[in-house]
Amino acid sequence: MTRLLLVEDDTLLAETLQDALRLEGYAVATLADGDQARERLAEAHAFDLILLDLNLPGTGGLDVLETLRRHDRDTPVLILTARGAIEDRVRGLDLGADDYLAKPFALDELEARVRALLRRRQKSGGQLQVGALAFDALAQRFTLGDEPLNLPPREQRLLSCLMRHAGEPVDKAQLAGEAFAGESLGDNAIEVYVHRLRRRLADSGVELRTVRGLGYLLATP
Repeated sequence: MTRLLLVEDDTLLAETLQDALRLEGYAVATLADGDQARERLAEAHAFDLILLDLNLPGTGGLDVLETLRRHDRDTPVLILTARGAIEDRVRGLDLGADDYLAKPFALDELEARVRALLRRRQKSGGQLQVGALAFDALAQRFTLGDEPLNLPPREQRLLSCLMRHAGEPVDKAQLAGEAFAGESLGDNAIEVYVHRLRRRLADSGVELRTVRGLGYLLATP
């Protein structure tokens, strides 16, 4: 599932956008504070696109964008701005935003901009590879060796997240936030999915390890 992060402090607008985007089939996580967004995006993440309001409490949206672009030049960013804020729009594009939308805007236009940015990203390369395990983000298809690896939706989301972080441990909280976008999960749900994925990857040369105190790590021996 394509994962979006919406950073917007207007509660009513955030709820409206979240509902509309989820109806389009996206997993949407939301933040309403610039400080939280900067902290969240200052390190590796698994979002496919970020919708970023510029007028945020705490750290401003432009500073959040600048923090993100220090280590991530690829994830598309659609900035949301007040209609008259031309200087902010120009600076946002200069800092690495991919597009902007001035408020108020129509939901149809927002959805079209999101689709266009995601298509552009997919065309620029959507293939993840860890040993014999491959994930084609455009086709949403896993293969193991030369064979398709058919997975239930939640296992797909968990495995694609682990592949994005291949070689580094990812803890349960981060997996829940990135792979499941804040979905309500049972205490042991992630452990169950990890156990199932280990069985599917057995004898493939790809290991899903538990790193005590740090989380789960996907790697080749």
